[in-house]
Amino acid sequence: MISNPLAIVLLLVAIEALVLWLSRHERTRRWFAILPAVFWIYFLPMLAATTGLLPAKSPVYGLLTTWLLPASLVLLLLPVDMRAILHLGPKALGIFFIGAAGIIIGTTLSFLVFAPLVGVEFWAGFGALAASWTGGSANMIAVKEALAVPDEVFAPMVIVDTVVPYLWMGLLIALVSRQATFDRWLRADRTVLDDLGTRVAQQVAASGGQRTAGGIVLALLIAGGGGSAAHLIAAQLPQVRDVVSNFTWTILLVTVIGLALSLTPARRLERAGATRTGYDLLYLVLTAIGAKASVASIGSALVLIGAGLLIVAIHATVLLVGAKLLRAPMFLVAAASQANIGGVASAPVVAEVYHPGLASVGLLMAILGNIVGTWLGIACAQLCRLL
Repeated sequence: MISNPLAIVLLLVAIEALVLWLSRHERTRRWFAILPAVFWIYFLPMLAATTGLLPAKSPVYGLLTTWLLPASLVLLLLPVDMRAILHLGPKALGIFFIGAAGIIIGTTLSFLVFAPLVGVEFWAGFGALAASWTGGSANMIAVKEALAVPDEVFAPMVIVDTVVPYLWMGLLIALVSRQATFDRWLRADRTVLDDLGTRVAQQVAASGGQRTAGGIVLALLIAGGGGSAAHLIAAQLPQVRDVVSNFTWTILLVTVIGLALSLTPARRLERAGATRTGYDLLYLVLTAIGAKASVASIGSALVLIGAGLLIVAIHATVLLVGAKLLRAPMFLVAAASQANIGGVASAPVVAEVYHPGLASVGLLMAILGNIVGTWLGIACAQLCRLL
C-alpha cells in the first residue's frame, strides 16, 4: 500500500492525466462515449483503494478537497458573461428555472418514495444529485463536500449521474422529429427563436484557450486567493448543525467571489485556458473523493437509477406544463432540460439539433446552471432532510 503523501498525490495526478489523455486521443476517445472521463477519474481511485493500492483514509484527501475545490470553482466561474445570459430573454430564462424547479420537486418526491429502500441517510446524496441536474459535476462535488455526504452515499449517485443523463439525452434527440407536433400542442410562439438568434450575439468566452505557463500560474494565484478569502470569511459566519457548516459557507461564498471576479479584467485569463485549469483541479479533487469510497458502496446504484428516472419524469412533466403556460417552443424545452440534466458539454449539442445556429442558447443556459446549481442542491438536500 502507498502511504507516503507525496506518492499518493502523484498517483492521483497520474490517474487523472492518463484518463484525460485517453479521452482526448483520436484512437481511444470512442471508449468514453458511454462512460465519460469524469466517471473513470472517480472510479479508478476507488478501485485502487478497494484493492489496497491506496489507503482508504489519508489526510491528503481532505487537504486536496479543502483547498483545491474552492480554487477550481473560482476558475470555472471566471469566464461567465452575465450580460450574455440575461440576453436570453425572460421566456428562455423562465423555462430554464421551471426545469430546475422540476428537478427540485422531482428529487424531493423521489426521495420520499425511495428512502425506505435505500435509507434516509441518502438525503444529502439526493441533494448532490439535484445539484448536478440543475448545474453540473462541479456543483455535485461542491454539495458533496459542503454537506459532508458520506462516500458510501455519494458513490452510487455518481453511477446515477452517469447513466440517466445519457438515456435522457438520447430520448431528447430522438424526439426532434416530433418538434412540430409538440409546438402545435404547446401553441408555441416560435418568433422567440428569431428574437434569440438576434439578441444572443455575444457568447461566453471560448474555453480551452492556448495555455501558457504564465497564464496557468496567474490563474492559480487568483484561484488560491479567491478560495482563501472564502475560507477566511466563512470562519467568521455562524454555523447551524446539519444545515450550514464552515465549509458550506466556503462553497457558497466562493460562488459569489467567482462571479465577482468575472466582472473584472481577471476574466481575460480565460484566453489562457483558465477553465481548463479549473477542471484539472476539480478532477484531482474527484480522484481524492473516489479514493475514500469503496466499490461495495455502489450496490444500491440500480435502485437509485430508478429514483433518477422518476426525477427526470417529474422534471419533464413540470417543464411541459410550464412551456404550455408560457407558449414556449419545444426547442427551449429541450435546451433547458439538457442544460439542467446534461450540462455545458451536451446542452449545446441538443440545442443545435433542434435549431441549427442556436447552440449558444444551450451553452448559456448550462452556464447559468453552473451558477445556481450549488445553491439549489443544498436547498434541495435540506428539503429532503426535513421530510
